[in-house]
Amino acid sequence: MQASRRAVLLGGAAMGAVALAGCAQRLGMTARDPWAEADALAQSIRRTRIPERRASILDHDAPAPGTGDVRPAIMAAIAALSAQGGGRVVIPAGLWLSDGPIHLESNIELHLEEGAHLRFLPNPESYLPPVFTRWEGTEVFTYSPFIFAQNKTNVALTGRGKIDGQGEQYWLPWRRTQRPIQSLLRDMGRDGEPLENRVFIGERRLRPYFVQFHGCEQVLVEDIEIVDSPFWLVHLVYCSDVIVRGIRCVSRHINSDGVDPDSSHRVLIENCDFNVGDDGVSIKAGRDQDAWRVGRSSEDIVIRNNVFSGDTGGGVAIGSEMSGGVRNVYVDGYRLPKAKHTLYFKANLDRGGMIRDVFIRNIEAGEVHSVLVFSNNFHSYRGGNFPTDFRDVHVENVRADKAAIGISIQGNETVPVRNVTVKDMIVGEADFPLKTRHVENITLEDVRINRRTITMADAVDVDTQLVGN
Repeated sequence: MQASRRAVLLGGAAMGAVALAGCAQRLGMTARDPWAEADALAQSIRRTRIPERRASILDHDAPAPGTGDVRPAIMAAIAALSAQGGGRVVIPAGLWLSDGPIHLESNIELHLEEGAHLRFLPNPESYLPPVFTRWEGTEVFTYSPFIFAQNKTNVALTGRGKIDGQGEQYWLPWRRTQRPIQSLLRDMGRDGEPLENRVFIGERRLRPYFVQFHGCEQVLVEDIEIVDSPFWLVHLVYCSDVIVRGIRCVSRHINSDGVDPDSSHRVLIENCDFNVGDDGVSIKAGRDQDAWRVGRSSEDIVIRNNVFSGDTGGGVAIGSEMSGGVRNVYVDGYRLPKAKHTLYFKANLDRGGMIRDVFIRNIEAGEVHSVLVFSNNFHSYRGGNFPTDFRDVHVENVRADKAAIGISIQGNETVPVRNVTVKDMIVGEADFPLKTRHVENITLEDVRINRRTITMADAVDVDTQLVGN
């Protein structure tokens, strides 16, 4: 049964790719002009103007800054504007404390003015009742994200202010006891446990997301600073027509992904600054059998002109929770002065699905652990035999000063990594210029590592270690 689900999923992905190619031709483009496709896609993302009405939280009995719970005032302002058809809820400068989540409505923009600092208090009971979401790729009812919108249209989070999750001190310690809880949820996803039985609160503690839009259309996240998250920072689940622009993410502990499109379509992420302890952008599409059941891919995603200003995380990742499939991804312009991974395609033999039609160019990295990695051996493997199909990836104009690994491409004996082109890459120093296993049709054009041209004849096996290690 599991294998047949995977076959259906892969077949659907192939048909979708054909349909999208036909759409590109109708728009006057060719399949070989990905950057025209990316520009057209970014320009076509729908966005409706928020109504002109404004409501300040000061008009709804907000306490003095730093003195009490501002959440009732924010929710009152949202309700008042929503009843009139929508508008902008304004949080002025000052420190504001929220004892619980902010739930947005359609046609509502939550706007933090410059100098506004919205800090969420660490009382778990305040983030109940549980909401329906997807946690590391498996559907579940659990603690509400701090800023949350579900099944809404035309919703926004904007402004030059700051939102603060106090994640490292209060929420990250949950990670110490989460392994059996994670395992239970993944068992439920594998076994098809009914959703109503997947309630994870209390002793079944899962860290909440910071900002999540779930099942929403026409989403804007712009200019805001997001600091110290309890878990992933901006999580886009089952969304379409999304713009994330000019945000700054500062959260340096583990599991602090900056922006995670998760089974979402038509997404633009641009001009953002990621100082995080995990991936700046990580594209997801669900985990294993639960994602096959849902059957929703991530596709049509443009990531451009971003910077990774941290030093422990990575630039762009696809996976590892990507079982619904990922395709039509365009990455154009990314600076990483120091990072762990630069470009990372990751899955394991539980995942199935496919990653295809990915176009990357104009990457500038300093000192990194790896420049380009494809792995079908990511951690948390649970014994499946459903290799991911990586194919049709084009990477060009990449510069890196120093790396442990230049290029590493690991496929599977039955499903090799296919049709990857790397063009115009220069890595100043690398301990391992090229590692491969189970690959087909890998093309290297003008790839220079350690001041010499690298060809496929230079490849060593992915398990090769430095002498003396």
